[in-house]
Amino acid sequence: MNFLIVQSHPEATSYNAQLTGAAQRVLSASGNEVVISDLYAEDFDPVEAGRHYRHRIDASAFVPLAEQRHASDTHTLPQDVVTEIAKLEAADVVILQFPLWWHGPPAILKGWFDRVFVSGKIYRSRMRYDTGYFKGKRAVLSLTTGAPETAFGPGARGGDMNTMLWPIQYSLHYLGFSVLAPQCHFEVSGHGYGYSDEQEMKRQLQRNIDNWSSRLARIADEDPLNFPGWASWDEAGRSISGAKHGAC
Repeated sequence: MNFLIVQSHPEATSYNAQLTGAAQRVLSASGNEVVISDLYAEDFDPVEAGRHYRHRIDASAFVPLAEQRHASDTHTLPQDVVTEIAKLEAADVVILQFPLWWHGPPAILKGWFDRVFVSGKIYRSRMRYDTGYFKGKRAVLSLTTGAPETAFGPGARGGDMNTMLWPIQYSLHYLGFSVLAPQCHFEVSGHGYGYSDEQEMKRQLQRNIDNWSSRLARIADEDPLNFPGWASWDEAGRSISGAKHGAC
């Protein structure tokens, strides 16, 4: 299988980078092809703006969706976007590796969504959800957070992980991906922050890597989360089923 890991951490020696490295080793050892998009290392520009488009449909006012559709139709999309789309098209499984910052992904990853998931090419009116562009492909979030697992849940101090991850997981579903349950790496702390002594923290970090490595070895056989599709809604978009999605 072909795997794409989209890494979003500014430090090349970070724990997120270690998780990416572990994933690459495990997947490659099983004969899979692994491609890494390291957004910070590639200096990916996450800000959608008119400067990215050489042949504007309207130079007087920048309307992102209109310019994306026009650039897609005229084959003038920005080269960095074309490159990222090609990686996604080649992948069977996409892993998004990132730290949870302010109850969501880093801005560079959100900006990657803004720019790479191009209106007119990646999604259109009926080319969404279970008829989306990436139908048949899988996606999974692998994220780190400093607090222990016990601190997360409805009403818990760290917040409800299900709620925090919903926007990014639902966006992947919107594009047709079968979204797998996220891999949450808890207690990734240090530098003055911590919930245990240094030795226990090191053991926890190694357990995270071991658990992720074990899961990756069988990830192709996992059942995806249950999201609603076109049959779940009436003509006004209201739910006519009890479909729900999951999280950690």
